Amino acid sequence: MIDIYNLCFSPEWAFLRFAMLVGVCLAPALGIIGTMVVTRRISSLAGASTHAALGGFGLALFLQRVIQLEWFTPTLGAVIGAVAAAVAVGIVSIYAKEREDTVIGAVWAIGMSVGLLFLDRTPGYVDWQGYLFGSILLLTGEDLVMTLILDAVIIIPTVVFFPSLLAMTFDDTFTRLRGIHVTILYLGLLILTALTIVLLINLVGIMLVIALLTLPSAAAACYTSHLRTTMLLSAVFNVLFILSGLLLSCILSLPSGPTIVVLAGIVYAASMAFKKYFAQ
Repeated sequence: MIDIYNLCFSPEWAFLRFAMLVGVCLAPALGIIGTMVVTRRISSLAGASTHAALGGFGLALFLQRVIQLEWFTPTLGAVIGAVAAAVAVGIVSIYAKEREDTVIGAVWAIGMSVGLLFLDRTPGYVDWQGYLFGSILLLTGEDLVMTLILDAVIIIPTVVFFPSLLAMTFDDTFTRLRGIHVTILYLGLLILTALTIVLLINLVGIMLVIALLTLPSAAAACYTSHLRTTMLLSAVFNVLFILSGLLLSCILSLPSGPTIVVLAGIVYAASMAFKKYFAQ
């Protein structure tokens, strides 16, 4: 059993305290973007961006080791891949006649396949398992700085444009009639979602990123129908899931990412039951 005093002050638990700090800092971004993803029902589109990020990650690692492009980091490659996929699918869904689910499925499959092909051709050892399943206990100060920047990039536009986001979320036609550029707002939301996904991959890995992005917000939506309140409650849920998941994973010697997501899934199932049987 973990002693609370040692957990708070002992040097041997510094990595766990730092992981908790990053998780708490990431919660506001997850609360806002997760709520928008759930409310707009674009989790499949977010999934396409997630797997396209793997394509960018593999390409960047290949270019670093084979062509010696040291500045092209895996994180930069993941950002480019995720954002490109989000914008491409968004534009296709808005302007083209192609079925959106077909395009999302294609981007999903091709993005991950391209990443795996580049990783296979990259010389040296490649820790693709860590990218797939996350390494929250190995985060660095750079991850914390990027998380704080992401919070600012997401929170500031949300506060400034909240009335427009609220209108777009529930009625695109009404929003357009008010003279609001729905297309720009929608593409901006997709880009912010892609950036959040890239950072979240460090937390739980590509295999679980969509679960942690959607489950807390879906659980929060069971208790309130107001967008602002759902965002706040989702952020609180994310803090609780990340902290309790990290503690439980250390106590039981379990992988941290799956533990966090399983806890989120249990709370979501309980919230659905509460909404169906007790909140009427």
